[in-house]
Amino acid sequence: MMKSRNSIALALTLTALTLPGLAFAGDAAPVKVSGKEAVKGATRVAVAAFNVGFIFESTDQTKATGGLMGAFGGTTKAKSSLVGVTPEMMQKIADAAYADFIAKLAAAGLSVSDPAAVFAAPEMAKPHGQASPLDISIALEKKSKGKATYVKPAVLPTLIMVAGDFQGSGLSSMGLSMDAGQAGYALSQYAKAAGAPVIDVTYLIDFSDQKRPGAFSFGGLEVNANLSVVPGYSRMTVFGANGKTTTVTLNQPVSVDGDFIDKHDASSATAKTTQAAANVAGGLMAAMGHGGMMFGKTRKFEFDAKPGNYEDGAAKAAGLANDVLIGQINALK
Repeated sequence: MMKSRNSIALALTLTALTLPGLAFAGDAAPVKVSGKEAVKGATRVAVAAFNVGFIFESTDQTKATGGLMGAFGGTTKAKSSLVGVTPEMMQKIADAAYADFIAKLAAAGLSVSDPAAVFAAPEMAKPHGQASPLDISIALEKKSKGKATYVKPAVLPTLIMVAGDFQGSGLSSMGLSMDAGQAGYALSQYAKAAGAPVIDVTYLIDFSDQKRPGAFSFGGLEVNANLSVVPGYSRMTVFGANGKTTTVTLNQPVSVDGDFIDKHDASSATAKTTQAAANVAGGLMAAMGHGGMMFGKTRKFEFDAKPGNYEDGAAKAAGLANDVLIGQINALK
C-alpha cells in the first residue's frame, strides 16, 4: 500500500483529538460535536449499531468554463460506478472495522456489553432494525446524488439506523426515516435501563472523492480513487444513561491512498464523438462573434475494485475514523 499523502496531517489531527482542552474553530475542526454529557463518567458501554456504507454509484456535477476538454461553458457531469465489490467483501470490511472499534474501546478503559445480552433486553424487543445489506438512494453534496449499500457486522442481529445516520433521496427513504426515529427511542430507553451509554456508529466510504487531487480532470471536475470515509455522512451517536445525547460527526474526510482500484473512462464512443463535435461547434460560433455556446459535458467512469487490496484499504480508512471517534470519547468521558 502506498503511503498516504495525508498521513502527516492525519497523525497530527488524531494526536490533537486526544489532547484535553484543545478546541477547533468552524469548518477547520476535524469533528463537529453536539452535546457532551452522554459519556461523562462512563466505564461501560454498549454498541447497538455499527454500519459501514459503500457508495456504488454517484452523479456529480459542477458548473465549468474552459477546462481540459476545451468546452465553452455549461455543466460538467461525472457518472461514476464502483464494480467488483461483493457482499462477502463488504462483510469482511464491516466485521474488521467493528472489531477494531471494540478493541479500541477496551483500550480506552471501557468495558463493552455483549451484543446478545443487549438485544435480549426488553427495551430492545422492537429495535426497528433493517435487513443487511441495506440499499439507500442518498443525497450527496453540491447537487450530487448516489446509491449506497450499508452493511452491519455479523455479530449484531439487525442493522439499526437512528435519525441523522443517512440522508435519503426520494420517497423510498420515508419509511426508513420513521424506523430511525423509533430505533433512537429504543436505544435511549435501553441506555437508561442498563445504566450505560449506547453507541451507534455509521460510516460512508467513497471511491471517488472529488475534493482531493484527482487522477481525472475534465471541465473543472476531478474524480479519483482514494478511499475516503465521507465527512458529514459519517458519525457517532451516543445515548447516555442520563438521558443526554452526544453526536460526533466527521467534519473532514479520512482518506487512504493505495493500489485499491483500477479506473477507466466508461463513456461510449458515441458520447465522446458527440461531445467533441459540440466543443468544435462552440469554438466556431465564438470565433464568428456569436458568443460562447454553453455545451455541457458528461463522462462515465468505472472503478474496478481489486480484491484484497480494496478490503484492506477500506478497513484501514474505517480504522482511522475509529481513532477519531475514540479520541472524542476519551475527551468527553
